[in-house]
Amino acid sequence: MPDDRTTVTELGTALGMLPFDSPEEALARRPDQLRVADDVWDLLDAVAASGRFTTELHQAFANGRAFLDAPDGLRGRTPLIIDWTGGRRPPGDEVAPIDLRIDHVYLVSCKYESDILANSSPARLFDGLLATTGTWERGDWYEAVAPHEYAILYRSCLAATDLTGYPASPSERTREQFDALREALAGRTYPDAASRSAYADLCRTVSTASAERWGRRLESTGTARETMLWRLLRIGSAPYFVLGHDRRTGTPARFRIASPWDWRDQYELVRFGVVAASAGQPRVDWSCTYRTRPDGASQVATGHVEIRWSHGRFAQPPEAKIYLDTPMAQLPGYHPLEAVEPPQLTLFPSPG
Repeated sequence: MPDDRTTVTELGTALGMLPFDSPEEALARRPDQLRVADDVWDLLDAVAASGRFTTELHQAFANGRAFLDAPDGLRGRTPLIIDWTGGRRPPGDEVAPIDLRIDHVYLVSCKYESDILANSSPARLFDGLLATTGTWERGDWYEAVAPHEYAILYRSCLAATDLTGYPASPSERTREQFDALREALAGRTYPDAASRSAYADLCRTVSTASAERWGRRLESTGTARETMLWRLLRIGSAPYFVLGHDRRTGTPARFRIASPWDWRDQYELVRFGVVAASAGQPRVDWSCTYRTRPDGASQVATGHVEIRWSHGRFAQPPEAKIYLDTPMAQLPGYHPLEAVEPPQLTLFPSPG
């Protein structure tokens, strides 16, 4: 089950697609079109009554209403069925993180105040190029690409925290041992100069090795750069929609996402590159230069990947968190939704 804020924004978006004047009215009615259990309705009622996430609820409702009105969206047609994934992982291969499905056809991803495109294992990104299936490194990425620096960091952290009885290699520690080490390193910074220096060395080595492996893999696979960009931007095999809020610009995010077919019809990839970056954690920056076909204008989109522990130091193998740096409105294949003006024509005008 997602957290309360995510539940409010995703279901608030769904309620905005239905013919109610406010989210409060929609909650009071509990419309049958939105297929969620009674306990979910109860949670929404409780959160709304508490005053928590009121702004987020109304933002989400406005996005849903924009989708209802948009010519690229529902065109004023009230949905018959709205399904909510509720944070469940898709059962098959899916490029986009879909949160809502309307009338079995329209797929919507809700992105509120998040600039993370995806979480992946580093090997799946740098060696597998984000493919859904394949063969790549399954172990700890730090140990795979920077074993010497990783071992020095491990030993320096043990020395700084006075923990004893640990094996010489971090790969040999037990679950109880790494839980104790993680708790001993719970602060925001490493405990002493030696461990901080060791972590800086690890960051440089992991950043460089990751960028080099990514670059070599891209070079060896021919047309993979275009496919890589599509995967990073979550360009799927069929169009879908993003509704949310872009915190880089402070504006609503309301986009139709192009399919690869549409993308090639409108854009040409000129360059895709990756480079190791210097930051507070291992990082690789990525950028693309693309040309719009109608006018030949060139533009750039950028992002970065942070390779870091997500549940505390030494807790679990590191993840590759893929971030978007360019506002969504400036991305190739992200087409803004506009409201219907004037209202749609009808075959049967109302009397008078």
